[in-house]
Order: sequence, then C-alpha cells, then structure tokens
Amino acid sequence: MNILIDVLPVALRAMVPITLAAVGEIFTERAGVVNIGLEGIMTLSAFIAGVGSWATRDPWLGVLAGLATGAVLGLVHGFISVCLRGNQVVSGVGINLLGMGAVGFGAWALWGAKSPMLDHSFWVPGISLWGVNFSPFVIMTPVVVAFTWLVLHKTALGLRVRAVGEAPVAADVVGIHVNRLRLWATVYGGALGGLAGAFLSLDWLHTISPTLPAGRGFIALANVVFSKLNPFLALVGGFLFGYFDALAIHLASVAGFGGALPYQFIRTIPYLVTLVVVALAIGRARFPAALGQPYRRE
Repeated sequence: MNILIDVLPVALRAMVPITLAAVGEIFTERAGVVNIGLEGIMTLSAFIAGVGSWATRDPWLGVLAGLATGAVLGLVHGFISVCLRGNQVVSGVGINLLGMGAVGFGAWALWGAKSPMLDHSFWVPGISLWGVNFSPFVIMTPVVVAFTWLVLHKTALGLRVRAVGEAPVAADVVGIHVNRLRLWATVYGGALGGLAGAFLSLDWLHTISPTLPAGRGFIALANVVFSKLNPFLALVGGFLFGYFDALAIHLASVAGFGGALPYQFIRTIPYLVTLVVVALAIGRARFPAALGQPYRRE
C-alpha cells in the first residue's frame, strides 16, 4: 500500500506527456487527420527545447522552442496529408524516423554524447504550493484539457472542426474551408505534442536522447482510443497510464522486486496495461466518419 501511495507524485508527472500528446491528437482526429508521428514530434521537440534552454539560458524560452517545433512538424504533416493528400500513416512514420535520426546526430554534434544530461540551470523551475513543490506542467495540463474540450464542444470553431471530420462535403457546402481547418487542427495537435516533448527534457527527465519518449507517443495514441476522443477522459487515461509507468519505475528499484525479477520485465507493465485497456476499449470507440480520408473538392 505504501508503494501505491509513494508513486503518486511521479505518476502526476508521468501523466503529463501522455495527456498533452493525446489531447492534441484528439483535436487533430476530430478534424479528420491521423498523426501517428507523436513519438517523433516529442523526440525532436525535446531536443530543440533543450537546445533553446541551453542557448538562451532561459528554460521557458526552451519550452516555447519545443512547442514551436511541434507546431512546425504538425504543419509539415498537415501539408503532406491535407494539401498533398499523401498517406497519413506514412507521413507519421517518417516524422518518427526523422525525430530519432536528427536527435541522435544533433546530440553528438553539440555535446559529443548520445544522451547528454542537462545542467540544473536549464530546468523549468517548480512551483511551491502549501509547502509542496509542483511541476508547472502538472497544473498546466488540466487547463489545456479543459480549454481543448471547451473549444471542441462549446464554440463555433469546434463545431466546424468536428464537421470537417464527420462530413467534409457537407461542411464545404455551407462555406467551411475543409483543408485549411484540417491543416490548423494538425498544427495545434503538433504543438501540444511539442509541449509534451519540452516537458520530458526540461522538467522531468532532464536529458536528451533519440529514444527519450520511450513509447509514450504510442501510448498517447492508445489513450486517444481509450478516451473515445474526449479530452477529459484522456486526462483520466493519461493518469492511469502514467501511474503504471511510475509504478514500474518504482518497483524496479525496490528490493525484492528489482532483484527478483529482471528490470526489463518490470518496465513492461505500462505497455501491458496499454494493450489490455486498448483491447477492451477499441470496440466502443467511435471515430469521425472521414478520419484519415483526404478531401478533394469536386
């Protein structure tokens, strides 16, 4: 029981990248575009955020650099998928490969190491509330979730976004520019993925690596299925997956667990949970009718 309680602070941090990336993908998929390149977006954004913090000596400028990197990658994916009507899955895979290759080369070129640790001065400072040190991202994440839900379900913009995902022909008939809206929805989704990457390097793990997300981008995609494209359920799913991620990290370091079982086996816990949850939820999730289908105006 003590172990289950002790992992809560780490679980809140582990929740952040999965939730942010998932909420961004929910917004993108509501508009009818699939982006499986979240892993690459997080990887490259984490690197650029670290470089930005290192170059400017200001971690918040590094966060902005990471967010902007995610937005640019979202724009690239949107341009290929929406404007050029390319295969959305192939584009996403390309972004994942780009992230791994570019970060591996960039880290060696700048620091001479594949996975350099960032100096304490480059880290995002915590916020002290009631004597407890919180990550500002832990507070920011529910705000982003609520904002995204409000935009999707309580604004005219959100209605248009959902319309171009469900019935792009009908949306076009009433004067909505389908491809433009899909493009900007993809940019927003990429920006949140970039924010998740900046959190990994500047707030939580304090390092840069070609494999830094460690599959969290794919877990975020699973969280989209679990949430049925509802940002608030994505927050719940993010905490669930983050909790088991934190639990696996903790168990691997506890005597009696890490010594009795291989570390690699214990670290599979969050991924096994992901498989089980997705297997149970995938049949109940309803996706937009035009998801993944390029739109060509007749």
